[in-house]
Amino acid sequence: MPTASRAAGTTTPRPLDRDKLFTARLQAARARPYLASALFALHPVESRQVLTMAVDRYWRCYVSPVFVDRTPVEELAGVWVHEVSHLLRDHHGRGDRVARERGLTGAGERLRMNLAADCEINDDVYGDGLVKPKGVVEPGTFRLPEGQLMEEYLDDIRLGPRMQALAWLDCGSGADGLDREWDLGPDGAHGLSEQERDAVRFRVAQGIKGRPGSAPEGWQRWAEEAFHPPQPWRELLGAAVRSAASGSGAGEDYTYGRPARRSAGVPGVVLPSLRRRPPRVSVVIDTSGSVSDAELGSALLEVAAICSALGGRRDLVTVVPCDADARITHSLCRAEGIPLVGGGGTDLRTGFRAALRAQSPPDVIVVLTDGQTPWPATRPPCRTVVGLFSRPYSDGSWDENDPDYVPDRPPDWARVVEIG
Repeated sequence: MPTASRAAGTTTPRPLDRDKLFTARLQAARARPYLASALFALHPVESRQVLTMAVDRYWRCYVSPVFVDRTPVEELAGVWVHEVSHLLRDHHGRGDRVARERGLTGAGERLRMNLAADCEINDDVYGDGLVKPKGVVEPGTFRLPEGQLMEEYLDDIRLGPRMQALAWLDCGSGADGLDREWDLGPDGAHGLSEQERDAVRFRVAQGIKGRPGSAPEGWQRWAEEAFHPPQPWRELLGAAVRSAASGSGAGEDYTYGRPARRSAGVPGVVLPSLRRRPPRVSVVIDTSGSVSDAELGSALLEVAAICSALGGRRDLVTVVPCDADARITHSLCRAEGIPLVGGGGTDLRTGFRAALRAQSPPDVIVVLTDGQTPWPATRPPCRTVVGLFSRPYSDGSWDENDPDYVPDRPPDWARVVEIG
């Protein structure tokens, strides 16, 4: 059967110039060697539905052949780094969370997220071997300071006439979490699994940590969080400590240095006034045999987080290692230097007593434990926060002599935070 002749004046669309595209990727890897493993993990997909380049959460990069044809290699290298930065910084996952928390729906709100994500990336992407494309969106585009996160920029970027000129911008679902019509989805070819994506991020973080001087400060902060990612339970623990430390009665004492106002109503009598002092925190760490080395390491990280929750005042934090007996109370100079000795049975009641007998009694006691301990019968004279290492109850790991044993939950007077 004869084929139909082509209409006069029509031309076959040019295919994607992969040589040019891959040359640009190689140049990007040379300019940013710490991102090389991520750049080469991206799988390019030719697409005539995207205007420039866009990514999805499965590490596919959708590329417009027309865009590659008209863009110099030097600028394409910067676009490669820009797109992979969206994925490394988890803008799709963060965009999903922000949309749920703030009730953001519609294309306009997703454009705001894309712009905010671009501002987070572009303040340190270009220069040092990468050419800045024309019309690139930066914090200065909206008269905003550099060095902030997407969530912070999102508060200041508003929908309005100024954004109409930027409506073309679309870095794909990898930048804001909203699926696009061109996405191949989780079952499409050449997508990375969740484990593979995490492995890529970890390799990039290792490269940055290995040569910290070669990466901008923003990427160094990202690498630190990649090794110790912030978890919801850590935020909850910090919030619980701050709440307990700022509550009524915590960090309060009487002083005669400044007489109370009510002294005027009692002639001849000087009444003390209530003075607010910085609250003190004592951290009791369970070092019994049922607590793993990994959990002890996590406990030291929590000590540092507790110190941050108090504004960095290490002099206000003491640490009491405790198994069946309380060890020496340590002042917090450096969390990594605290000897967490123990390994026997568990009775954190001795830890409570040691903390309360300190020369400067605490306003808050924080207990980091797996929960396999008896608890004080009466409420301590200060607030208590319990960080409970999560542990399955059915695997018999609580008590090797009694697989059916389930420890008592912490008492009602303690604020409990599950540590994952």
